[in-house]
Amino acid sequence: MDTSLFPRYSWLDFVFTVIGVCTYMFDVGSDLWLAQEFFRHGHFYWFGLLLGFMLTSSVIVQMFSWFWFKYDLQLESFQTNHIHITLFGSERHLRLTRFLHLFQLGFFFRHLSAVWQGFCVWWRGEQGSEYAAYLTHDLSMLRLFETFCESAPQLSLMIYITIHNSHARSIQYVSMMASTVSVAWAVVDYHRSLRFFLPEKSNQKWLSSLVYFLWNLFLIGPRVACVSLFTSVMSCYIFAHFLLLWLVFLIWVSLQDTSFMDSRAGEWLYRATVGFIWYFSWFNVVEGNTRGRSAIYHCFIITDSTILTTTWWFYRNPESSRSYSLILLILIPLSYLIGLLVKMLYYCCFHPTLAQNQDLSQKVPDVPDGLVAQGQGLETDSVKSEVLNKRMFRHAAVFYSTGTRTKKQGGNGMI
Repeated sequence: MDTSLFPRYSWLDFVFTVIGVCTYMFDVGSDLWLAQEFFRHGHFYWFGLLLGFMLTSSVIVQMFSWFWFKYDLQLESFQTNHIHITLFGSERHLRLTRFLHLFQLGFFFRHLSAVWQGFCVWWRGEQGSEYAAYLTHDLSMLRLFETFCESAPQLSLMIYITIHNSHARSIQYVSMMASTVSVAWAVVDYHRSLRFFLPEKSNQKWLSSLVYFLWNLFLIGPRVACVSLFTSVMSCYIFAHFLLLWLVFLIWVSLQDTSFMDSRAGEWLYRATVGFIWYFSWFNVVEGNTRGRSAIYHCFIITDSTILTTTWWFYRNPESSRSYSLILLILIPLSYLIGLLVKMLYYCCFHPTLAQNQDLSQKVPDVPDGLVAQGQGLETDSVKSEVLNKRMFRHAAVFYSTGTRTKKQGGNGMI
């Protein structure tokens, strides 16, 4: 495979990695600060929920990190060229690495490895650009999992507490801001990371990133608001609601027969995590009729969100909610509609296949068909190709799947 088709690790990639570390540390720090504030003021129920979100997210992320680390040790190029630059990455330190993941520190040390390798490549001009990109791709995926397993539900909790108390302390606003930044940054960074696997002329521009950010903001925001409003009047039923929808999503993603991970246990962990993500946002997992699946998902979420909002409207306290109830009733569906329109704008004007079809018809004939064909080459090409992240490479082909389009047809899938 000709790796020159793909951009090398740049200073901008290094900046994104450092910002990712900073947002992660800020998010964890604000969570711990808020947790101790709840405990100190005797709000043990909220303290337990917040701690539960943090632990659940951390365990899921550490499990993914461990599965991927074990897989990396089996790569010949990793053993010969890159194992020395991964913190505690050798077979001799395998027990220590397991210990770090067991005590929820594996994700943090992955960040340190990515920053160090990025620094060596960009600042010192050393070799290893492909592996630096390899590390950042894994981190972008792990941050996405962490975001939707912790930051999104935590943001719902903070909004619920604000509604319940009719006011909020400064630390709660800080936590909500941290969660919002974490969600927005993780989604954009993940999308930008996947674009690495497209030909160089299809790299994501800043305007495309902004449109992608707005699309997700306008779609995820109303969903979080609906969950929070329902929780404010039916707090005892929100867990049953989540569990029911999660089971529905788990069955749906299982029927799609995903193949992201390299083991059966890892694949079921991935499917369960997709169920978490789908509770708040659409996430494409397989090739095929992506437009149809996306339409089904949005219809389902619109119906569910309407039920949640209607329930809140009839059970709310008219006096305490007078100042914001009507505004929210208008803004929530309006925001979701704007999000769908911005999403359509993205696919009409900013989707990578547009630039790729115009400029690279000779070099790479199709996306994702070109990606899939190159992905097959990864399995049999030289050892150098192993430094390209196969799982993310395959996922990019799925993410940019054009649905019912054939190889000689144009069009964009709704992802």
